[in-house]
Amino acid sequence: MGAWGEATRKLENIQAITDEAFAHLNVEEFLDHLLGRVREVLAVDTAVVLLLDRSERFLVATAAIGLKEAVSQGVSVPVGRGFAGQVAAGRRPIYIPDVSTAELFNPLLARRGLRSLLGVPLIAGGTLLGVLHVGTLTPRIFTLSETEFLQLAAARAAMAVQSLLSQAERDGAIELQRGLVPAALPVVPGIELAARYRPGTAIVGGDWYDVFALPSGEVGIVMGDVAGHGFTAAVMMERMRSALRAYALEATDPAEVLRMLDRKIRHFEPDATATVLYAVGDPDMDEVRVSSAGHWPPVLAPPGDPARVVEMPTDVLIGSGEDLPRTTTTFRLPAGALLCLYTDGLIERRDSSILDGISRLRDALYAGPPESVSAAVMAALIGREPAEDDIALLILRRQPS
Repeated sequence: MGAWGEATRKLENIQAITDEAFAHLNVEEFLDHLLGRVREVLAVDTAVVLLLDRSERFLVATAAIGLKEAVSQGVSVPVGRGFAGQVAAGRRPIYIPDVSTAELFNPLLARRGLRSLLGVPLIAGGTLLGVLHVGTLTPRIFTLSETEFLQLAAARAAMAVQSLLSQAERDGAIELQRGLVPAALPVVPGIELAARYRPGTAIVGGDWYDVFALPSGEVGIVMGDVAGHGFTAAVMMERMRSALRAYALEATDPAEVLRMLDRKIRHFEPDATATVLYAVGDPDMDEVRVSSAGHWPPVLAPPGDPARVVEMPTDVLIGSGEDLPRTTTTFRLPAGALLCLYTDGLIERRDSSILDGISRLRDALYAGPPESVSAAVMAALIGREPAEDDIALLILRRQPS
């Protein structure tokens, strides 16, 4: 049997996996099986599937072999940017013979030492669902037959993914997770933004981040963590996020916004508690006002200086049952400076203290492009380990003068 005959036989195995997927596999399990077959047939070192998020603006790493950190670190790629983004935008295969000369958006590809890449779109019924790409650690020329094989595998994957995602009861948790935290950050003049969100073992949880423009021209910035896990925490998180946005339109003082949020939760949701950090940046982002309801303070990385924790008081958390005064702290954000907000899942580990986690975070932060800094932070603090607790990370940088 020739090489192509062998590939055809193994493609039939991929079809068998597709059929099994309808019976008992979820999306991630199915993709893991399929990527294993693809790597075996093409003899590649990495295989990754990125699925289009609900906003249809970002590709989110969902399954990977040989590059697991792309999934564990919550990599997302804008459609039209970088290698996978261009595959999605053009809806056609793209081959990169030499990664070192290519313009990549995801730094993990170069960090893994990949030399050649081949990517194809996942399309079902004319609808773009994502991208499948493979890579090798040595220079590789992919033949036309190999490219056609990858396209066939992607077509099988797209059909299965589309069917599995349409089963609302079976994949409700995944769909809820993808819709709770906004993957598409807003475009805010004067600042650059990047974010990461990874759910813990409960699949969905109560961590969230938010960025929004205010009528005054100021910018609202939120990081929150509802106590608990699962659907209950996720639903409560959505209620708190909506309420905070409403109160942000009524008051310009972050402490007052958190006071109103706390009052609402204590009255209508007496069993709920959360930590929330709310900050407001002035129109040119020269100054930031911030208040904390039991949440960890942000970390500031000025250009040319080590990162440091913003000195500020921490007031009682939301829903604590106590109507105590809340405070607002104002600090400067120099041009080019970077600000990092996060939840405790990023810094908390069973075998080390919270202070050790904050120290590691400070060491990983620098006043650089937020997307690159986010990748560095997730690599330093998360690495290849799956998240036990929910993780939310929001990084913004005031544009250099």
